[in-house]
This record gives sequence, C-alpha cells and structure tokens, in this order.
Amino acid sequence: MVDVLALVEARLRTALGDPDARAAVTFLGTDRVEVLRFQDDNQDGTVVRYATLGMSAQPMSDPTAMLADPVAGPRAELVLSVRGGLADTDKVLRPLAVLAASPQVEGVIVAPGASLDVGEPLWPGAPFTSVLVAEPGGLVEDLELDEPLDPVRFLPLLPMTPNEAAWKRVHGAQALQERWLTNGTDLRDPSRKSVPLD
Repeated sequence: MVDVLALVEARLRTALGDPDARAAVTFLGTDRVEVLRFQDDNQDGTVVRYATLGMSAQPMSDPTAMLADPVAGPRAELVLSVRGGLADTDKVLRPLAVLAASPQVEGVIVAPGASLDVGEPLWPGAPFTSVLVAEPGGLVEDLELDEPLDPVRFLPLLPMTPNEAAWKRVHGAQALQERWLTNGTDLRDPSRKSVPLD
C-alpha cells in the first residue's frame, strides 16, 4: 500500500520549502495528526504557513454511509497562511489538528465552501473562531495517487470573524469571498477586523 503521508509531506516540501517546526496531536480513537510550520520571507514580510499532515491518511466518507470505504473517497489536508510576528499564531496548531481530525471524529466531508468552527479563538486574542474552506490548487497542487485512490487536495483555510461566518450562512461562500475581494481584505492579517457587511 502506498504511503500517502510520505507523498503528501514531499509535495508540501516541494511547494513550501522545509518546515521549521512540527507538532503532533493525537485524539482518542483517531490517527495522529501533525501540523507543519513553514516560513516564507518575501518583500511583503514574513508569511507563516501551517499545513496539516495526517488528515489524508484515510479517505473522508459520507456520514450517511453504513460502512466507510477504506480506499475510495476524497482526501485532503488543510493549509492556513498568516502574516508572521503580529500574533501568537503558533497556538493554532491544536485547533488545526482538531479540524483535520473532524472527518474521522464526526464523519464529515471537508470541502470547498464549507465553514469549520472550533468554538474558540484560533489563537490567543484572535478575532476568528471559524474558517472558510477555499478552493484548492493555488498554493499547493493536488497530489495524484494511484487508482483507485482519490487525489489529495490541499485546502486553504480563510479565517472568518463571527459576523462574517453568520453572513456567509445566509449569503454563501462565494458572496463572502467577493465582499473580501471588493474591500481589499488582507486575509492573512491575524488581527484584521470584519469586512463591512451591510
């Protein structure tokens, strides 16, 4: 059987460089989830990227299915990008691991357009308790696996304020993303305010 996680880590390293830190979290009854941290220094300053490693070891299965298929089904890892040095964002490791374990724990399928809520600030003092799952393929390309396995998709997470999350429930993910775009919202700012929603 192919070692999916070794391939996933290789793809992350190709796209983001070598991680400068990693942490592992294990929840009762689930596989271990690691979170890798990558630093990207560019002319705009430092961007810190956190990527999960472990969520894609098992395919996500339909919560209504009687038995989970051990082979077929969507696979994904989560990627969060924030500006470095502005907040204690390293504390996001545990919330990220919780989200990555949610398909195993709660039987949910994490897909673009979904909202994921951790019920507490993503890091100390963060104005966000939830994230919007964005479309994959930008930062880290999908990882094709041998048939019959589905490819691993690397899903960007966009932090949402409680007001944005409530607005998104009514108007949809597309409308919220358009609102962010129209207002020039810096989605990597770890202490940004909610986008105007009226």
